[in-house]
Amino acid sequence: MTRSGGDAIVVSDIRKSYGDLKAVDGVSFTVAEGEFFGILGPNGAGKTTTLEIIEGLREADSGGVTLLGENPWPRNVGLLPRIGVQLQGSAFFEKLTAREQLETFSSLYGVSTKIVDEMLEIVGLTDKANTREDKLSGGQRQRLSIACALAHDPDVVFLDEPTAALDPQARRNLWDVLRAIQERGKTIVYTTHYLDEAEILCDRVAIMDHGRILAMDTPAALVRGLDAPTRIMLERGSMSLEQIRGFIGVDDVSEDDSSLTVITRKPAPVLSALAEHGNLDGLQVRTATLEDVFLDLTGREYRA
Repeated sequence: MTRSGGDAIVVSDIRKSYGDLKAVDGVSFTVAEGEFFGILGPNGAGKTTTLEIIEGLREADSGGVTLLGENPWPRNVGLLPRIGVQLQGSAFFEKLTAREQLETFSSLYGVSTKIVDEMLEIVGLTDKANTREDKLSGGQRQRLSIACALAHDPDVVFLDEPTAALDPQARRNLWDVLRAIQERGKTIVYTTHYLDEAEILCDRVAIMDHGRILAMDTPAALVRGLDAPTRIMLERGSMSLEQIRGFIGVDDVSEDDSSLTVITRKPAPVLSALAEHGNLDGLQVRTATLEDVFLDLTGREYRA
C-alpha cells in the first residue's frame, strides 16, 4: 500500500432513495490517499450509486462527500482533471485505434499526447496501439478503458467492476495493471463481485447490502473476525471416520463419494496426527476467505 497521508475521500452519512427504495441508506467511510479501497456487495446493494455520488455524477438526498478536499456536487469541474472514472459500460469513439482513443482523451483534458505511449505500456497494449478499438478482445478493451481513465494522470481512480466478464488470464493480467496504478501513488476505489480479487488487491473493503455498510476492515481482519473452522480434505478410504474422530482437535468429520472432510479449529494437532499416519498425500486445507465473510453477512439467496 502506498499512502501519502491524509484522506482522499470522506463520505458522511449519505442517503439516496428512489421512491420507497433506499439505494444508499446512511453510508459513511473514508479512503486514505494512496489506498486501494473496495466496495463489495450483491446486486442492488448500492455500490454503484455510492460511487456515482462520490464522483459527482449523482446528487445525494442528504449527507456529504469530500473528494480531494472539495465537494463533488454540484458538478465540480475543478475536480475533473484530478479524478479518473471507468464505468461498468465503457463507450469509445468509433473507428479509432487504441492510440487514437488515448490521444483524444488526452486532448480533451489539455494533456500532452506524449503520455499515450506510457499509458499503453502500463496497460500492456503497446503492441495493439494501431488496432481499432472494435477489433480488441474484451480484456484488451477493459484495459484500454482504464488507460483512458488514467490519460490525464488523475489522483483518484474509480473503477466499477473493471474485471467483469473477463477470462481468468485477462483478469489476472488486469490485476498487474491495478497494482501498477497504485504503485504510482494513486488512490483506487473500486467495486467487484470477485471476492478472491478483492482479498488480494484491496487494503480495506466495505461490504454493503440494502444500501448499508455491514462491515469494513482489511480483508485479513474480516476473515479473522469470522472465526470460521478449518476444513481438511483427504482422499476417501485413506482412513476410517472412527480413526479421525479420535484425533485431538477434530470437531467433526464427514464423508462423500470422493473425499473425507475434517472440521477443526485446531488444525496443527490434526495435521500432525495425519502426518504420523502417513496421510498427507493429496491433502487439501481450506481456511476461511473473504467470500465466507461476504456470504455470512449477505446471505446465500440468489440475487437477480
